[in-house]
Amino acid sequence: MDATTTHSAQDPAAAARKERAARWSVLASAALAAGKLAAGLLSGSLALLSEAAHALVDTVATLVTWVAVRASGRPADAGHHYGHGKFESVAALVETGILVALALGVAAQAVRQLLAGGNPVEGSPLVFGVLGVSIIVDLNRIRGLRKVARETGSHALAADALHFASDLAGSLTVLLGLAAAALGFRYGDTLAAILVAVFIAAAGFRLGKRTLATLLDAAPPGRSEQMRALIAGVPGVAGIHDLRLRPGGNEIFGELAIDVARTLPLDRVDAIKSRVRETLRAAFPDTRLTVGTRPCALETETVRERVMLIAQRRQVPAHHVTVQELDGRLSVSLDLEVDGRMSLGDAHAVASAVESAIRDEFGPATEVETHIEPLEAAHLAGQDASPGLTDRVAATLASLAAATDLVGDIHNVRVRRTPAGLVVNYHCRVDDRETVAAVHDRVDAIEHAIRMEHPGIVRVIGHTDLRKNKPPPAAAADDGGLGKAETPGG
Repeated sequence: MDATTTHSAQDPAAAARKERAARWSVLASAALAAGKLAAGLLSGSLALLSEAAHALVDTVATLVTWVAVRASGRPADAGHHYGHGKFESVAALVETGILVALALGVAAQAVRQLLAGGNPVEGSPLVFGVLGVSIIVDLNRIRGLRKVARETGSHALAADALHFASDLAGSLTVLLGLAAAALGFRYGDTLAAILVAVFIAAAGFRLGKRTLATLLDAAPPGRSEQMRALIAGVPGVAGIHDLRLRPGGNEIFGELAIDVARTLPLDRVDAIKSRVRETLRAAFPDTRLTVGTRPCALETETVRERVMLIAQRRQVPAHHVTVQELDGRLSVSLDLEVDGRMSLGDAHAVASAVESAIRDEFGPATEVETHIEPLEAAHLAGQDASPGLTDRVAATLASLAAATDLVGDIHNVRVRRTPAGLVVNYHCRVDDRETVAAVHDRVDAIEHAIRMEHPGIVRVIGHTDLRKNKPPPAAAADDGGLGKAETPGG
């Protein structure tokens, strides 16, 4: 099965944007973690300390993201044939583990405080100011990271945006808890901490689900169906044998096998694959797909095409294939060309192999007859014959053509001497309304006749030029359409 690959190289500008977004995310996470930790220690709020721990964990996670983004931007090499895109997925999996551990820790501490009767906190202006700044920064980070992740297809930056969304929800929850505590509700901070743990756990679950899908090579939902519909519309594609997809970082890798008619030449098959690649690349620029072909027999395949294919597979030139249906029994005859220096016994073995293959294709009752001909040399060293010989051959051709009712105006006669004998080329004019079969019979008769007149001729090639017949003018149409002037034409 032949195969080629569509390529989707990572844009250097996109890689730079991802790295820059990840770097700013690290700085923002570190600043917020420090601010929340200070405010939490001053107020004694478990919810705020939990958010500070969350922010600190996010700082570590964004560092991991930054390293992963830098690693994933490297091109494919000898050790990583599909690139380094899954470094981002590994980073996202690490972040998932961190989120889950943090959620469990916060929940355990909150439950202990809840059982102990709550946690009185002091909501100072500094605490509310830190939370306000955190909310504003988180909003801007979420918007910026989602934009870059969407435009570059980065799983790691999408994970970062998800983290900061949980940070935002946590900050809002802490803000509500502190406001409730300030109003005298002892459990406000503790309940806010439990909600923060829930937000962290939910973010970890969503991130883990998506990351595992990538690491386990889950195909993007709906992508396979969309691609199949596009491929089926490409002319020459007889069917889709196999299509497999798997994500790898911000790219999709896969293998595709399409069915094509087995009678098509290789250049035609290559053109079909090129159209498939171009169609898929236009619709899915993030996809790198290996396209293979599988030859198959189509229902529209004729007996003659199947016979020619059998001979072609055995590298035996064939022509003049005749197919007959005799009382429900198939009869096939054809001419085979073999090296003229080959012994008759060896040539007979070649012909017998072709005959056997044809019976295997159509059934043992198939009648097969082959005619063996010497294969003409691909190149013959030649030189122009003398003018006298050329004139004599031209005169003979003109005389033979004059004896027919179809062929005329013999011209451009060339005679060449070769080691095999004389080769003759000539042009003649024939009425363009005549059938190919009728003209072939006349030209063939001329060829046989001139070879009888000049035994040294081994090959005659007659090229027919058209002799067009114009309809009579309207004023002269009273002859019933019988009078037609003939004019030579190219």
